[in-house]
Amino acid sequence: MTRLLASTPCADGFRMPGEFEPHARTWMLWPQRPDNWRLGGKPAQRAWVGVATAIARFEPVTVGANHDQYENARMMLPDDIRVVEISSNDAWIRDCGPTFVVDDKGQVRAVHWDFNAWGGLYDGLYFPWEKDQMVPLKVAEIESVDRYKAPLVMEGGSFHVDGEGTVMTTEECLLSPGRNPELSREQIEQHLRDYLSVEKVLWLERGIDPDETNGHVDDVACFVRPGVVLAALTEDKDDWRYELLQDNLARLRDATDARGRRLEVHTVPMPAIMEITEEEAWGIDTAEGSIPRRPGDKTAASYLNFLICNGGIVMPSFDDPNDAVAKATLERLFPERDVVTVAGREIVLGGGNVHCITQQQPRG
Repeated sequence: MTRLLASTPCADGFRMPGEFEPHARTWMLWPQRPDNWRLGGKPAQRAWVGVATAIARFEPVTVGANHDQYENARMMLPDDIRVVEISSNDAWIRDCGPTFVVDDKGQVRAVHWDFNAWGGLYDGLYFPWEKDQMVPLKVAEIESVDRYKAPLVMEGGSFHVDGEGTVMTTEECLLSPGRNPELSREQIEQHLRDYLSVEKVLWLERGIDPDETNGHVDDVACFVRPGVVLAALTEDKDDWRYELLQDNLARLRDATDARGRRLEVHTVPMPAIMEITEEEAWGIDTAEGSIPRRPGDKTAASYLNFLICNGGIVMPSFDDPNDAVAKATLERLFPERDVVTVAGREIVLGGGNVHCITQQQPRG
């Protein structure tokens, strides 16, 4: 049984832990949407199995599947991965799923954000999204945790926290007209304080996927641990991502966190610009209300879209020369964790990567 609470996590002494803190499990949703995943989602499903299997080396994994894909998901996934029936419109549980918060007594609760498919009728990616909106409630019911309903349209990929009072996000996303046009920047910051229990908001300007998520931060920067961040970078001044990544880097180097620490900033290179091929685009259905994917469309490929697990890192790779550089960077910054790579191209064709298709549940 789960209760809907009328208070806020901050008022009740709950906070969102950093992703690097201990997990109870990782949640995923099974892909099948044919107007986003090519060839009826079959290549994407194979990629999901790879990601789930990699995560399961380090911690329990639960995958939610629609009723018509439950049996297929159960048969394709390893036996040690739990499969439950959860309806969804698409497989981005980082964004439509709950954010978990904890208190000092070890209790865990869920925050249920409003979700409108990254922009609603203004510039969202599909319609309808009513099944996605129910995912946090269903996860909370399965785990028997109480739930807060936040009055804010927001996705889990749009922010990172350090677990010690600092949240990092982008202006491009949280201030976009398709999210919360009735709220001021100050009002949005107050909701972040109330529902994540943070004291300071670090605003970067832009992400690398303006047409997908309106610039989620989890493609461009993350916390390694409190006081230490990792930012994406390209040295190629002709790369369209160069200026925005340089601006984000400058902001991080000038920033202090909620504890007053000047951030220690590390960088990781970007993979080469990746475009959808004609063959890949051909395999995607067209549907009213969904954004079409065309040959030549640029993808949001980024090594930053990795997941931190208990004792491990699961990082996307792209058959790019910088794959090895990114893996070595993560091994240096996370010496206590094993860095495992998974094929990232099939996932990024749909608009995200490992971090976007996962959501950690803290141990509490």
